[in-house]
Amino acid sequence: MSNLEASYNLILNNLREISEIENFYFKPIPKLSDIELISLIIQAEFKSIDSEHQLFRDIKGFEIEPKIDRSVYNRRKRKLFPFIEEIRKKMVDKFNEFENYFVVDSMPLEVCKISRCSRSKICKDVDYAYPNKGFCA
Repeated sequence: MSNLEASYNLILNNLREISEIENFYFKPIPKLSDIELISLIIQAEFKSIDSEHQLFRDIKGFEIEPKIDRSVYNRRKRKLFPFIEEIRKKMVDKFNEFENYFVVDSMPLEVCKISRCSRSKICKDVDYAYPNKGFCA
């Protein structure tokens, strides 16, 4: 069992605990249930797999490979977006029950160019939102 398959199964088991139903949107029962597809989507985001081509290359030989096609994956992913957000909220509520502090890993966002930083008024009205100046070589 690969790390990809192990993390997929871990996420799937947690989603099955959170969600009462397997299929949210599609009336004819698909080969790959909606909860399994959502698990694959979350797992791809977790592993930072941006490209669907890369994702489908990684799931070769994996138990879900024959259950879904790339075009079906995209269409179902778009239609399941509200359900994915609902499940994320349930997951966050589950995490919030036990924790008082969280570490958020974020990436820097360029608010304005350094040449304009002295004239720019963006985010300077409140002290805690005052942007830092940085340099990237």
